[in-house]
Amino acid sequence: MPDAKFKDLCADAGDPVALGRFWAAVLGLDPVAGDDGDLRLDAADPHRRIWVNRVPEPRTVKTRLHLDVRLPTYDPSPLVALGATVESEPGGDRDWWVLADPEGTTFCAMGPHPYHKPPAVEAFELVVDCADPWAQARWWAGATGGEACRRDGAPWAWVEGAAGFPWRYWVFTPVPEPKTAKNRWHWDVTTDDPRLLVDRGARVLREPDDDARWWVLADPEGNEFCAFGPES
Repeated sequence: MPDAKFKDLCADAGDPVALGRFWAAVLGLDPVAGDDGDLRLDAADPHRRIWVNRVPEPRTVKTRLHLDVRLPTYDPSPLVALGATVESEPGGDRDWWVLADPEGTTFCAMGPHPYHKPPAVEAFELVVDCADPWAQARWWAGATGGEACRRDGAPWAWVEGAAGFPWRYWVFTPVPEPKTAKNRWHWDVTTDDPRLLVDRGARVLREPDDDARWWVLADPEGNEFCAFGPES
């Protein structure tokens, strides 16, 4: 049994309504407003759920976590019409667009694959910036019962088959800059005991209290994530 199971995604936002409505429209999710003004974006598969939470601090650095999407046609204009901005267009050995959502988080929009042409925009991989992709992939594969994978000579690594993970790939890609701020996006996991993850090398940032029943942990590269008990 894996020590943890992927639960869902969370996004920090200055304007949860604007960001939530954007991603709900892009991915065909159902936005549900909370009493506190935050949004929950529901999906048929609960592991694809995204929580959008208001935070007071603005984004100051490049977000180190993002979803990549695949387009049904080689045209990102529907996403631009929903509120995305084009950061860079395909060129050279890169055949995808780099876009930014309404909070400035960049993500990649790729055209249809020869063997997979989705009928609508779909998320297909979760990408995490890091210093050591192979170490990160092995750590999360070990924690979630997945398999760490890499190609000879490629700088990135990925995890396949992680418990609960709802997209095709969980990718860890190298970047030169270190992590300097709290991630604006993070994932949640469920676990029988968060101490199992601590024993693997996770760091405790906050234990449960009267306001929050979950643990806040950080993986070996400092990526924050929330760990919920099996009843959550």
